Amino acid sequence: MTLTVFWIFGVIAMGSGLLCITRKNPIASALWLVVTLFALAALFVLLDAQFIAVLQVLVYAGAIMVLFLFVIMLLNLGRPGPTDIKGPLGLLGATVLAGALLLLLRPLGQAPLPAEIQLPPGTVAALQQQRGMVGAVATPLFDTYLVPFEIASVLLLTAIVGAVVLAKRKL
Repeated sequence: MTLTVFWIFGVIAMGSGLLCITRKNPIASALWLVVTLFALAALFVLLDAQFIAVLQVLVYAGAIMVLFLFVIMLLNLGRPGPTDIKGPLGLLGATVLAGALLLLLRPLGQAPLPAEIQLPPGTVAALQQQRGMVGAVATPLFDTYLVPFEIASVLLLTAIVGAVVLAKRKL
């Protein structure tokens, strides 16, 4: 039963991710991204990581997508631009680009990865028992990865300021 649900949400995530990157309308693309994020949250629940699933929905499907839609509306990106590649030329370009990406992602001269990567027994369970799930996620985030976390927030703030500056030039 769990495997069937996993495959259903996996197909939904893959399909909506594909629809997200192939839509010409940025608002439709952003909404397909929301569907992808919800499917990923469901996959996290199936992996018994409910806290990460809730964070996925609150942070990404909630706050970040509101930010994306705000920037899309601020820049008035709803209408297609004159540089959209359409027809068979666009399909050929997308096929060549996808093939090149697959070639780049193919491991060169490496042994195949094992089907399942084994973690030392009891590592995650021990952390959960000592600190709880929130503590197991929060301690590395605010201790080891504090600087990258803050850099990501500064980058998001810079992107918002840049969008406002670009929108002001057009007004």
